[in-house]
Amino acid sequence: MAVSITNQVSPTTTLLFFLFLFLLGVGDSSSFYQPIDNIPLVCGSHGNLSNSYLDGRIWVGDIDSKFFPSDHQQNGASMTSKADAQSTSVTTVPYMTARLSRSQFTYSFPVSPGHKFIRLYFYSANYQQFDRSKAVFSVRAGRFTLLRDFNTSVNADASNNNEIFREFCVYVEEYDQKLNLTFTPTNQDSYAFISGIEIVSMPSNLYYTPLDLNDEGGRGLKQVGQSKFFPIENYTSLEMVYRINIGGRFISPIEDTGMFRTWFNEERNFLIPFPSKYDAQPADFSIRLNYSSKVPAYTAPEDVYRTARTMGPDNTENKRYNLTWEYPVDPGFFYMIRLHFCEFQKEINSTEDRVFLIYIRDTIVEGSANVFYWAEGKGIPYRRDYVVLVSKTDKKKVNLSVTLQANPDDSKTRYTNVILNGIEIFKLNDTDGNLGGKNPDPLPTTQTQSFPPPKNHSERSKMAAIIIPIVVGGVVAMILAMGFFVIRQRKTFMDQSSSDGTSWWALYSISTNKSSKSRNSNLPSDLCRYFSLAEIKAATKNFDDIFIIGVGGFGNVYKGYVDDGTTQVAIKRLKPGSKQGAHEFKTEIEMLSQLRHLHLVSLIGYCNDGNEMILVYDYMSHGTLRNHLYGDDEQPLTWKQRLQICIGAAKGLHYLHTGAKHTIIHRDVKTTNILLDEKWVAKVSDFGLSKVGPTDMSKAHISTVVKGSFGYLDPEYYRRQQLTEKSDVYSFGVVLCEVLCARPPLMRLTDKKQVYLAEWVRRCNRDNAIAQVIDPNIKNEISPECLRKFIEIAVRCIQDDGINRPSMNDVVWGLEFAAQLQEASKKKEVEGDMENSGGDNYSEKREGREEEWLMEETSFSSSNDRNHGLESGMSSDVTTSNSDNSSYVYNKGMSGTVFSEIKDPTGR
Repeated sequence: MAVSITNQVSPTTTLLFFLFLFLLGVGDSSSFYQPIDNIPLVCGSHGNLSNSYLDGRIWVGDIDSKFFPSDHQQNGASMTSKADAQSTSVTTVPYMTARLSRSQFTYSFPVSPGHKFIRLYFYSANYQQFDRSKAVFSVRAGRFTLLRDFNTSVNADASNNNEIFREFCVYVEEYDQKLNLTFTPTNQDSYAFISGIEIVSMPSNLYYTPLDLNDEGGRGLKQVGQSKFFPIENYTSLEMVYRINIGGRFISPIEDTGMFRTWFNEERNFLIPFPSKYDAQPADFSIRLNYSSKVPAYTAPEDVYRTARTMGPDNTENKRYNLTWEYPVDPGFFYMIRLHFCEFQKEINSTEDRVFLIYIRDTIVEGSANVFYWAEGKGIPYRRDYVVLVSKTDKKKVNLSVTLQANPDDSKTRYTNVILNGIEIFKLNDTDGNLGGKNPDPLPTTQTQSFPPPKNHSERSKMAAIIIPIVVGGVVAMILAMGFFVIRQRKTFMDQSSSDGTSWWALYSISTNKSSKSRNSNLPSDLCRYFSLAEIKAATKNFDDIFIIGVGGFGNVYKGYVDDGTTQVAIKRLKPGSKQGAHEFKTEIEMLSQLRHLHLVSLIGYCNDGNEMILVYDYMSHGTLRNHLYGDDEQPLTWKQRLQICIGAAKGLHYLHTGAKHTIIHRDVKTTNILLDEKWVAKVSDFGLSKVGPTDMSKAHISTVVKGSFGYLDPEYYRRQQLTEKSDVYSFGVVLCEVLCARPPLMRLTDKKQVYLAEWVRRCNRDNAIAQVIDPNIKNEISPECLRKFIEIAVRCIQDDGINRPSMNDVVWGLEFAAQLQEASKKKEVEGDMENSGGDNYSEKREGREEEWLMEETSFSSSNDRNHGLESGMSSDVTTSNSDNSSYVYNKGMSGTVFSEIKDPTGR
């Protein structure tokens, strides 16, 4: 929401406000929240700057400040500047200066643990060599994407305001106590910039769900159209979309309750017109507000609760219409809606006086809204929170409506009327941790052509005689200059490649296939086959939706046929504004075209034509592993199938870590990136986030911005921003848990212990309750010995510290050993039951036996419980029985077969 606050508050107004608070005695700081962290930063400036207009604070310049470390990777490439032209109405602080860069840069704020506001300020303008229209970038805070491919000029033009403001809420963990903000240009032609940043603490339960139960006996917010409650947990980030003082005035940050929030008075922009029926109630300072423990004094400024909007005084007329506000929002997200109420009108003195109905998106959420009853009196502020899903559509914006309807039943209310004092609307991050929506459509530009008067023939001839030699000479000069530049760049590139040995084209020991076609592209032509856009359109019948087989952060995936219909392929098409972007597109081509393994998805080719970036893979007929674990339309996999898929995926990851010249870290291992071919062979896919590991033997990790998927992200990598192959091991451990439990790694549940799958599995293992987590579809298939080994591997993988996790080599042999245990147990049981009963009632006996051992003590931990119930049986210090040790040696020796697919043509 682009906002302008320049003309809203004057110094005189600010002075009168504080004088007014002093005279009334309500300016007591005890009613205000005192933030632990309060960091206002002006980007691109020196020293301290006062902002009496905005909030009365002293803002600090970021130049030479601890918040912008110059030794941070790529920070040195940024520059500071004033806008080339600024309107006299622009707020000086923080919009006067900016920090800009065509490469990534990061701010780092040391903060206390807890919930924080992040406020970002942008002034859309030309800055020195930076064109206003080229400012397109993303902003990340830790694992959250706050803005994605954000185009400041388009957003500023759409709102008719060059001052842009965004506010977010995040949680900083106890172990972290550092908040990093990373700004990344979308492509090579764009740049990122920032004018001002605020980091301000907030009370823990202001917007996030407290641990105690709500008024209706549940934990969380009422979800529109659902019977269950929806908790806003600490792992959720929020974006403030609207914060409006309904029926009242603009409230500046200096007038907030200590958190420097802005309350806008743009209500009429969203209220559906109904002539002469609006009734804004004037502020009533005669009544003293009494806050409660449910709604503390810092929840909202008093002016929010002292003003309101109601209907007119005619009860009969009020039955004929509603009060409805429509707020444009981004589709595809959950939204939290907070409604502020306070009864202060002299006519309202009992619970029978005003009862009304509330609808959100045309769904009733309150059939008998009774503010007097909820708040337990008059003059007592109260709030009501809801969560609603706004489903994905093709539209960039959809309306989120809030409707208040007077109760038409006179027996239930004395006054046929409604009331609303304030509203706040927050967007919740999606499953990828993203809050970014689509940019508005650019405003149409009209160009007026001017035609000069015609010249006579002789003048035109003279002009041609002058212009033609100049043009020809200029073209020749440009060609010579470009040739010199290309030769120089090629020499520099070759020198760098030979000196440091880290060129992409020299990283791998596996030879590549020549492309069948080549073209003028920034991608080397010999990596893999190049497809023309015409070939891709022919393969998908011009991207017909009927061929869509998947949708992801990259874009749509289509099923298609190439080579005159003889080859079936999967075609992944980058969508505009894709999260993955051009860099990941190039990375995936570079990675997959150099790697060949039975358990890695094969890249056939690519298309890079104009705005179209397309990847062509072998077609995987059985889709993703996740679809077969808890998809609605697929049959559950057997335990044997699951084991073989896990072994295959583990071999693919092991090859990435040790089979090429340098370690390759996948960085996005999850069940949607494990594909299954027609023979149920597992293939690791999606290398857009992959990184080459340390090439210097003295380093054990690489430092990089945290990327990955929620629920799978290595906590050590997140804390330290240091990436190792053990980060893949952690993610694969979560995959193993998914395979066993058949549920997502992250679920919004009322039982907080089960939200994170990895934590739940570890807890159940530690508490001898592992039977709780097993998918009922396979519970009767798993042998106790196999389960013990499988759980041991999974729990070792999801250790918090990477040093305690096994290598992928150990994971491979461990899983193969578990599969052998399963087969041996099955064979033994069959033989035993055949001998004792002649083969009769085998399934009944097995089912009974499975129930017995699942009810027994099933924790597979050693006596040392400090290791979270882990058995130390996967490294050189094995402490299992003799028989297990012999199996260990045998299987360890067999791990070399991981690379047999390289020599086998079927592995290519």
